[in-house]
Amino acid sequence: MENWQELEAARRLKIIAPLLDETLDEAAVVARKKDISEDCGLSYRTIGRYYMAFKAKGYEGLVPSPGTARNTSELPENFDEIVTQAILLRQELPNRSVPQIIKVLEYEGYAKPGEIKRSTLQRHLQKEGYSSKQMRVYEQKNKSARRFKKEHRCVLWQADIKYGPYVTNPKTGEVFQTYLSVFIDNATRYVVSARFYDNQRTDIIEDSLRRAVIQFGKPVSLQCDNGKQYRSVTLQRACNVLGIRLIFCKPYSPEAKGAVERFNQTADSFISEYSLQSERTLETLNRDFEAWLNQYYHTKPHVGLNNISPATAFRTDTRMLELVQAERLAEAFLHIENRDVDKVGCISFKGKTYEVGMQFCGKSIQVAYDPMYLQEIEIRCDSYKPFNIREQVIGENCDYKKSFVSSHAVSPNGSRMLNALNEKNITGKTNRRRAVSYGGESDV
Repeated sequence: MENWQELEAARRLKIIAPLLDETLDEAAVVARKKDISEDCGLSYRTIGRYYMAFKAKGYEGLVPSPGTARNTSELPENFDEIVTQAILLRQELPNRSVPQIIKVLEYEGYAKPGEIKRSTLQRHLQKEGYSSKQMRVYEQKNKSARRFKKEHRCVLWQADIKYGPYVTNPKTGEVFQTYLSVFIDNATRYVVSARFYDNQRTDIIEDSLRRAVIQFGKPVSLQCDNGKQYRSVTLQRACNVLGIRLIFCKPYSPEAKGAVERFNQTADSFISEYSLQSERTLETLNRDFEAWLNQYYHTKPHVGLNNISPATAFRTDTRMLELVQAERLAEAFLHIENRDVDKVGCISFKGKTYEVGMQFCGKSIQVAYDPMYLQEIEIRCDSYKPFNIREQVIGENCDYKKSFVSSHAVSPNGSRMLNALNEKNITGKTNRRRAVSYGGESDV
């Protein structure tokens, strides 16, 4: 094996290293392929080819064949001019693809049809700083991509979802993927809410935000990416009710919320530690993560905070917390759906039956509910005052009532409870002092 083959195989192995984690499911592998493609400038298909070759043949699958060595002698004599023209074409239209650039060069007579390989021109464009990824950076040159930090706490919170470890359901033995929902304060790097869940639906975002607001009040702004969990109508409504400005980052710009992205990298150390635990369930995962968060991350000096800890920075900040009333908080996170009441005064909701009342038969009503607590829902209808109902419980029989054994029956001689209360009331009057006197001096 020649030296260049060894170097190329090592380079390919380094590129696909993040994909070799056996705990990753198919969705996580796809996501990581996309991240690697963005980071190293290679196409998604090339990274997939390296990955499949390694799975099939191991390290030997990454070794290029001798015939793939780059032969610069095959390049056309005017290749330098071709690269120059390709750069001009890319500058004219940054989203112009390499195959399109080659076609233009062929049309204009700079190269013969089929003379320029896509991979060759792409490699030279990247070398000169004009790859598609590098051009995206140039497009954002008028926008700040530098680090930023708000002056005070709770001015800006940043949110994100991170893939967590696999855990086991202790009841069924099922193994499933977890997801970490994080809300972090930009100014102090203090994590106001972070918890692992068994799904990545909108409900977990709302639950995380509610936990943060209950403990620390509401922020001025909430910044997140363009994931469908954050683009939901219910999250937008919750922010509107609470008076929080919801900000979305520009696509493919993770640096815009660098604080939470950096925390996600730090959280990888916790996940590595947790992998050593013998009992791995969702409950123990959140228990251990809370301990790690409070006793390690929050107390560790942070370089971005002049070497003070996030807990100290958050606690010593002079900005007052904006607390939210309980009624307003409950209203913010309610989901509202319409239902039609059937002929026996019941509705079907989330696979369960609720009894609304015979007076609502045939009417359309609104159901306001908390997706994290479905034991009780609120009914709203026109001029009726909103009221709460619980799931209907249907017993074995309808009108059956258990009778008492006649030998245990007692003939009452008045109410012993009321008699005792009256006696206590009379006794209490003699010791009661008057707080207000209208004629003379008060007894108090």
